[in-house]
Amino acid sequence: MIPEGAPTRFGPRPRGLLLDAMGTLIGLRSSVGRTYAALAADHGIAVSADAIDRAFPEVLRTAPPLAFPGLEGTRLLEAERAWWGERIDAVLRAAGAEPAGADGALTALHHALFDRFAEPDLWHVYPDVPAVLRRWHRAGLRLAVVSNFDQRLHPLLECLGLAGLFERVVVSSSAGAAKPSPLPFRAALEALALPAAQVWHVGDSPEDEAGARAAGLRCLLVRRP
Repeated sequence: MIPEGAPTRFGPRPRGLLLDAMGTLIGLRSSVGRTYAALAADHGIAVSADAIDRAFPEVLRTAPPLAFPGLEGTRLLEAERAWWGERIDAVLRAAGAEPAGADGALTALHHALFDRFAEPDLWHVYPDVPAVLRRWHRAGLRLAVVSNFDQRLHPLLECLGLAGLFERVVVSSSAGAAKPSPLPFRAALEALALPAAQVWHVGDSPEDEAGARAAGLRCLLVRRP
């Protein structure tokens, strides 16, 4: 993740750190394509895992933000499921598995995939993360997560043993804005009651860097294989 001593190597020591989740703290044990293809087959839809893996990044890149201002509770969950259902359909089409004409199977597949990616056995914590987080926590750094994800992240971090190290987990769907917007960062800063000048962000994407900069934060990028 970040070498020991990083909080003092790049300037005055921060009082808080905001961290991205996917690709920074946690990752998938198996490719998106393998999981999609396996569940699609269970619902009578044949598609190549490799084709899914090729299509998925572009579908996500061009998608509207996973953010729903003003929604909460059941309405927010429905919006999250609908957003992912549209992405699933787009990925299937791009991978050559035209979803038209199989509405019942597709709806069931939408729900199955949404629920599957909420299960902790599909995810792993990167090996370097726990020790680094515990060291920062012991050193008195205030920690929060800022992620372009949905409410599933809260129980995932709990089940993966990380939730107790963070004072707040901000996900774009409930924050009403997604990185590179500065709004999720500002929500985390407000929760920590710290000014931007005393907080750094750690992430792995251009959206992390741009959003952190817009919120007035220094950003360190993780480069994982």
